[in-house]
Amino acid sequence: MQTAADAGHAATLLAAVPAGRRVALVDPRFVGHVHALRLGLTDPRFAAATVPGALTAQPEARGALLRALRRTTAAVGAGAPVVAPDTDPVPEDRSVPGRIAVALEAEGTAVKRPELGSLTATVPTDAGARATAESARDGVDDEAVRLRSAVKAHDGFFTTFAISPYSRYIARWCARRGLTPNQVTTASLITALVAAGAAATGTRGGYVAAGILLLVSFVLDCTDGQLARYSLQYSTMGAWLDATFDRAKEYAYYAGLAIGAVRGGDDVWVLALGAMVLQACRHVVDFSFNEANHDAVANTSPTAALSDKLDSVGWTVWARRMIVLPIGERWAMIAVLTALTTPRIVFYALLVGCALAACYTTAGRLLRSLTRRARRTDRAAQALADLADSGPLAQGVAAVAPGLRGAFTAPAVALLGTLVMIGGALFLPYGSWLTVAAAAVYVVLSGLAVARPLKGALDWLVPPFFRAAEYVTILVLAARSDAPHAVPAAFGLVSAVAYHHYDTVYRIRGGTGAPPQWLVRTIGGHEGRTALVAVLAAVLTHAAGFTTALTALAVAVALVVLVESIRFWVSSSAPAVHDEGELA
Repeated sequence: MQTAADAGHAATLLAAVPAGRRVALVDPRFVGHVHALRLGLTDPRFAAATVPGALTAQPEARGALLRALRRTTAAVGAGAPVVAPDTDPVPEDRSVPGRIAVALEAEGTAVKRPELGSLTATVPTDAGARATAESARDGVDDEAVRLRSAVKAHDGFFTTFAISPYSRYIARWCARRGLTPNQVTTASLITALVAAGAAATGTRGGYVAAGILLLVSFVLDCTDGQLARYSLQYSTMGAWLDATFDRAKEYAYYAGLAIGAVRGGDDVWVLALGAMVLQACRHVVDFSFNEANHDAVANTSPTAALSDKLDSVGWTVWARRMIVLPIGERWAMIAVLTALTTPRIVFYALLVGCALAACYTTAGRLLRSLTRRARRTDRAAQALADLADSGPLAQGVAAVAPGLRGAFTAPAVALLGTLVMIGGALFLPYGSWLTVAAAAVYVVLSGLAVARPLKGALDWLVPPFFRAAEYVTILVLAARSDAPHAVPAAFGLVSAVAYHHYDTVYRIRGGTGAPPQWLVRTIGGHEGRTALVAVLAAVLTHAAGFTTALTALAVAVALVVLVESIRFWVSSSAPAVHDEGELA
């Protein structure tokens, strides 16, 4: 830390700092909480950030900071006072750092201004103002605010009232011992895998231990995010690990329950795969709807307005959060039912609960879409096209087919293709080449659905329809085959493909776009994989070779997707994205 005599001296000192380092300017008369400075100066997610009296810049914003500082120095002189005149554009922060923040924004550099809530951060201009600021600072417990703000602002009922009251203290304990969020995330994964192993024993003791360990894993899952917010240790790798491991934990636990049930004489692999398919389809509905509408122009809806009104009635907020069966409620239900009942009952409860939640959320999204007067942006249309995961076959059809017109044409065509594909897998004789013909129709309809930009009111339904077609077709054909262990092999294949789809979502959320086209072409796109499984079922009818083929396909997809995903996230410059905690 160095002290500058005036703005001109500050510019000289900043210019001497190595280019790869983060820098900060703090007014020497700053009065405030340490956590206010921490929020303003240490958050790695933003190129530049400010709180009253302090400003920071990451290496990528250093050049803009120096230019702004030099312009300020040239305008008011090298010996500029630390307080700006009353005409300053940001009267609540008339310090030099505050003026430079305004200059940075005028140049086009985004400057984050974190919400401070009850925290104090100010530059007093006289003794009376200083006394007032110090009194305000001393009247608020900085550490209590820091702990409270470590908790997500909007979470499920179970997480909010059964986990967060104590997990935040675990997060603080971890921070004081130098543990990182990624280490806690990894511990959560390991605990869940041990829980899956305990469930796979098929014994009552194993099921009880599995339920307890699953809850411990969830506590750690909450702790890693709270630790990240408590210590501001955000990272691209952490965001990816948190999202990826959540899926890995849940799918591994489903597999463990299915293995344990088989050991007890009850084959529930179809239920396990069905639960995974339903949950993945629920998620893609959420992702697709949000991507289609988060930057829509003239985004208004009477349904959304009603939802906002209901938010003013406290109990309805919690009721609606519980209805959607978020991860906290879902894992609590799974853990308790595992310990007290059987895997079959666990999966029945999951299927019923997730189906009701899916109906509720999808109905709400449909109502919002039909009543919303909005124009989809090009970015939203591209995101939906990326989420569609169209391979070379569908892209080839789209390239030669005329674009279908009509506000609801794309989802209608996608739904028709989905019904043809799933209906063929369900009702045509197993192994029939008619199923392959149905797959060919599905390929053509898939291409027609994406031949035009997806900007219609309900075009966000296209990716969920494609997910349902692929996942359910694999499930049905594996379940109808006589090949031993075909459904567990299908479970592995759907897991690998679902990982690819989740990876696509989180890349888009990070602002880096979808996976490269070579990856989508290599693994065939949704229509290519669906058609391939239909062909394998026809060629390898009633043969163990179908299981082998599904397993080989699962391994191939997993290898290609995982290698590229790990390469991308490890080397990515994508911004770290985490849910925010409560306002301080």
